[in-house]
Formats: sequence, C-alpha cells, structure tokens
Amino acid sequence: MEPIEIGIAVSCVLLVMVVLGMRVAFAAGLSGLIGLVWIFWAKKGYDPEAFFWALTVATKTAGQVPHSKITTNALSLIPTFILIGYLAYHAGLTKALFEAAKRWVGWLPGGLAVSTVFATAGFAAVSGASVATSAVFARIAIPEMLKVGYDKRFAAGVVAAGGTLASLIPPSAILVIYAIIVEQDVGRLLLAGFLPGAFSAVIYAGLIVCMALVIKNFGPPVGGFSWKERFVSLPPTLPIVFVVVIIISFIYNPFGGDSWGTPTEGGALGAFVVFCIAMMKGMRWGQLKEALIESAKLSVMIFTIIWGVLIYVRFLGFADLPSAFADWITSLEFSPMLILVCILLAYAVLGMFMDAIGMLLLTLPVVYPAVMALNGGEGVSVADSTFGLSGAECAIWFGILVVKMAELCLITPPIGLNCFVVAGVRDDISVQDVFTGASPFFVADALTIAGLVAFPGIVLYLPRLLLG
Repeated sequence: MEPIEIGIAVSCVLLVMVVLGMRVAFAAGLSGLIGLVWIFWAKKGYDPEAFFWALTVATKTAGQVPHSKITTNALSLIPTFILIGYLAYHAGLTKALFEAAKRWVGWLPGGLAVSTVFATAGFAAVSGASVATSAVFARIAIPEMLKVGYDKRFAAGVVAAGGTLASLIPPSAILVIYAIIVEQDVGRLLLAGFLPGAFSAVIYAGLIVCMALVIKNFGPPVGGFSWKERFVSLPPTLPIVFVVVIIISFIYNPFGGDSWGTPTEGGALGAFVVFCIAMMKGMRWGQLKEALIESAKLSVMIFTIIWGVLIYVRFLGFADLPSAFADWITSLEFSPMLILVCILLAYAVLGMFMDAIGMLLLTLPVVYPAVMALNGGEGVSVADSTFGLSGAECAIWFGILVVKMAELCLITPPIGLNCFVVAGVRDDISVQDVFTGASPFFVADALTIAGLVAFPGIVLYLPRLLLG
C-alpha cells in the first residue's frame, strides 16, 4: 500500500476506536504508533525480518514527539489561564459578576437567564476553561433561576451554553492550542476572540428574550433595583476588568512600540494578580489548594490529549495525508465558500463523538492546509485571495470559526462535556435534562457562525486596529 492509503486506513481505525468509546489521547497515540510501524515496514517491502526494525524506529519516533512539542513555551499559557479562572472563583468575583448582571439586565424578559449569559461572558475574560466556567455558575446561577420559577432543564442549559463562551473569549486554552497546531501568532488569535465572543453572548441573550416573549411563564423578569443599587454592584466587578486590562496591555503595548512581554508572561502576570486579589479577599489555604489541584487536573487532561494526538500528527506527516487532502479539496468543482460551510458542518457532526480539544488536534493538521489552499495559500495577498483575506487573516478567521464549532461540541449529545459537568454539580438535574435545556442554543450558535462567515470583519477588526 502507498503511504496515503495507509494514512486513510489508520485514520478510519482511529475514528472507529473513538466512536467505540476509547479516549482520544490513547486512540490517537496507538493509531499513530501503528501507522508509523506500518509505513516503515512497507518501505522494507514487508520483509518479516524488518518488522522489529520498523517497530523500533516507530517507537523512537513516537517517543521523541511528546517531549519535543510539549516543551513549547506557548503551552504554558494553558495552566496559567485555567488557574486564573479557579482563583477568580475563590476570590468571589463570580458572585459579584452575577449580581451586577442581575441588577442591570434582570428586568428583561428572561432576565436571570440573560444575566447568567453576560456573567459567564465576563468570567470567561479571566477563565481559559469552559468546564470551569460551567461548574462555577452551576453553583451560583441555577439556584437563583429555580427560585423564581425557571424550568430546571433550561436553567441548566443556559449555564452549559454560557460556559462555552470561555472557549472563544480570551484567555482561551483552545485558541492557544489552535495557534500552536497551525503555527500562528497566539497574541493575534487571543485578540481576535473578543468581538466574536461578545457577539455570541448577545445572540444567546437575544434568543432568551425571544423565547421569554413567546413562551408563557418562561422566565419572569427580576426588577426592583434602584439606580443606586445598580451602580453599587459595579465596583466589586472591577478586579476582573483590572486583570483583563493588565493582560492585554502587557501583551499589546497600548502606548505603541514593542509589547512589554509575551502572551506566556502575560498569563503568568494575570495569575499572580488574581492570586493577590484572592488573598486580599480572604482566600484560605483549603481554597488555594483546591484551585491548584483542579487546575492541575484539567491541565493534565489537556496535555495528555496533546501528547497522544501529536504522535498521530507525526504519522500523518509521513503519510503525506494533509497535502493530499488539500489538493483534493482545491480540485473540487464547487465554490470555496460552499466547501468551507461543508467543513464546518462536518465539525458539527464530528463533535457529537469527540471532545472539542481532541477534535481540533486530530483534524486541523489535515483541514487547515486545505482551507488555506482554498484561500490561495499561506502567503496570498488580499487582492489574489478567494475569501478576500490575506493568508494571515484567513488563518485567524478560520481559527475563530473552528473554535466556535468546538464550543458547539461542548453542549452536543452524547458527550457534550459542559452538560456532564453541570449535571455533576447538580444532583437533581440529569444529563438528559441539561442536553434538552441546551438544545435551543444550537440555533443561536448557527446564527453566530453564519454572522462570522458572512462578516469576517467581526473577527479581524481588533487585530487590524491594534496590530495592523
């Protein structure tokens, strides 16, 4: 068999293992090792005596991958971003955000649900993990919504869907992973996530208001707050604004000239600032220990997936599958925009069977070169491109689209991770109830994706404004 044929066969085996329930990290690592052995052995004409030679070379090749790739400085952003979120929770910043949102927008139809969406968006600005955001607001927002008569399924669905915003609004661990896989600037991608994240939150809020207006007794508004009470609720939220400004200013010097530091250093500085705030607010040793342990658990899970998938990605390189797929995509006699939409729909289907991070790690080495080829190549100018974007702009735009699709995976049955997290926090709400409550947000996500595809300027405005 040719290397490309081996690549296709092993990829099919990988998908079967994932669908059957094997963890992505182990399925990818095992598939990559098998594929490497197969390719090296095939080069020796399947000589029985050469099998152990192929196994030895493949094992050495696979063994070098995790260390060589995982030592990338940019990956240290992931644990610091996650730690920021857990420390912010123990500093009481999440309760302050929810209270402020409730006082300012609670008067709207479905006001508490809208408040939850905006509060999760605000918390996402200091949390790099959707799972952490969902877990935190399952404890804070769901009891408040149940108290005023919300259906428990929808209350849980709002929290699960709102938690997905942490995947897009920086600091975002998934955006960092995307940047590393496709070898793009982490800072530009983090900056590009702000407006799409805010746009997505507004779409969520609009959907909730429309449902409250149409469905009787859906979600009563929460009023009775004076203007004084509203303004009093704002100062407790300022630490979050302060942390965001510090991180962004450190990475993108607001006074012009070179940046003051790298995104990695900015993440570390943000974690230190939130730690100081939490200590000033009386965080105890037990809370700090819990924040560190939870951050370590989530970071280890992400890094394990990366280790396994990188072995598979190395195998894809030997099989030359990414370039072959790109050539095939560009040869199709359909419009590039239609092909892009089909790729995004394929992500929606794939997300039903894989977690978001694993899905991106497995697919991007093949899909990203194809999308860039559709636009005209890595170094294409705006004038010569298909989508009207330069190569660098197309990489950022596609990254935001893919991460938004990854958000959808977090609430898609049967393995939507956010839904399992919410159900795990609330013993009185089943996973099926959470999936049911989150289902209306598929419509909102579809509208968001359509808006980002039709108007790339939403994604690219801030990178163009601040970075040129």
